[in-house]
Amino acid sequence: MNLAIYEPERGNSLSNSTCKQARLARDARFDGLFFTGVTTTGIYCRPVCPATPPKEKNVHYYPSALAAAQAGLRPCLRCRPESAPGSPAWKGARTSLDRALRLIDAGEWQGQSLPDFARRLGISDRYLRQLFVRHLGLSPIKYLNFRRVQFAQQLLQQTTLPVTDIAFHAGFGSVRRFNDVFVNTIGFNPGQVRRQGTMKVSANTPLTLSLAYRPPYDWMAMRDFYRMRQIEGMEQVSDNSYGRTFTFKGASGAFTAVHWPEKHCFRVSLRLDRPEYTLPVVQQIRRLLDLDADVPVIREQLARQPIFRSLLDHGMGEGLRLPGMWSAFEAGVRAVLGQQVSVKAAHNLVTQLVRELGEDVQLPPDRSALPSKLFPTPEAVAASSLAFLAIPGRRKQALRDLAKQVADTEDTTETEVELNYDHWETINGIGPWTTQYTAFRMGNPDIFLAGDLGVKNALKKLDPSRRGCEISAEELSPWGSYATLLLWQSLSDATPCSPTNPTIKE
Repeated sequence: MNLAIYEPERGNSLSNSTCKQARLARDARFDGLFFTGVTTTGIYCRPVCPATPPKEKNVHYYPSALAAAQAGLRPCLRCRPESAPGSPAWKGARTSLDRALRLIDAGEWQGQSLPDFARRLGISDRYLRQLFVRHLGLSPIKYLNFRRVQFAQQLLQQTTLPVTDIAFHAGFGSVRRFNDVFVNTIGFNPGQVRRQGTMKVSANTPLTLSLAYRPPYDWMAMRDFYRMRQIEGMEQVSDNSYGRTFTFKGASGAFTAVHWPEKHCFRVSLRLDRPEYTLPVVQQIRRLLDLDADVPVIREQLARQPIFRSLLDHGMGEGLRLPGMWSAFEAGVRAVLGQQVSVKAAHNLVTQLVRELGEDVQLPPDRSALPSKLFPTPEAVAASSLAFLAIPGRRKQALRDLAKQVADTEDTTETEVELNYDHWETINGIGPWTTQYTAFRMGNPDIFLAGDLGVKNALKKLDPSRRGCEISAEELSPWGSYATLLLWQSLSDATPCSPTNPTIKE
């Protein structure tokens, strides 16, 4: 068995000749899609590695860093494979293994035993271990440790944090355990990985990391989408950055992501009051900015439909990314407040909600003037009369009912982008548009909002014969969300992509 070759339904299996051309050209569009193992040196590299390319007879291509590591190779200390963009997130939750990997990567297996984690997946811990060994060649805990070590490598290479702090930021309970796992996983000790010239920093200094993506990246479209909906005090948008406050499992923090197009990355400054959640929070930021999208594959699929091909041929959608939301609850609240009103009116309502019910985030002061208000908790919304909102009483009740359901549902997490929100439709005032829009903003790539008024208007504008209106979600799968975003953009070249009201009152 070829260990760790498992890739859940990739739509772009790369041939050896394609991999060869990409690595010789150091093509950043393939960064993270495969890794090059060098048999003569025993290391593995990213396609963009600046080292002299090895001879083709001495290389082997792997679909993931894990596959290369399982083959006994060590990571290159020049190109740092742990910093490559992650795998595209469209794999979904088609199997228990897919869902387990997504939850682990999102930090959802923390403080739980393996049986408890398996129970959450609806399977036994024995079956979960069998799945990991059969498809990945290692146990669930070894996979978890591999992901933690990868993140620790990033921190060692990109920050000046002491090794003691890095151990806890990466999710390890002790420095001794961290050192043992680190050496056993990659064959180096932390001191060998750390770049020279580092020094200790103040506890008040934010953690700063570079988060890479595969180009192209349409930052202007992403920036304009966030800017139109920016909540004063909670979010901050500038020409080249996006920042906001957040909560995660009882922790609170704030980040600013500065776009660095020359390096195909965002430089992220992060403040977090509980360092053990650093890894899942960074994964959240990656999802928020859609850094792991495989843009050429998405374009190829959408171009099979004549309507979308015409848009793409005219230069639209180049580097299109899904603008994410921090939590499903926030996405749901914004969707409810956006019913039957304009984007500007919805923005004003959300701003008022945050001003009235949002708590102040307690973080060390610094000169970056980060936002200071948190989005209201489900408990706060459920307990409020919401009298300060100029909306119908039924909509206020829908918000309170949604907040109560989220607060009472233990398995509703902020990071499970594959969650189905259909159960929210049992609430009066919440229908398919609201639940689908929530899933869309949580990064589900396969949400085609066929009932959205803006989508219908765009299709009618592009195809007056109305044949385009018959496009089904199945034809666009698994990229329906990008199709929705592209149609919103097509309504006006001068207007940021904007969701519109559902056609049926919810």
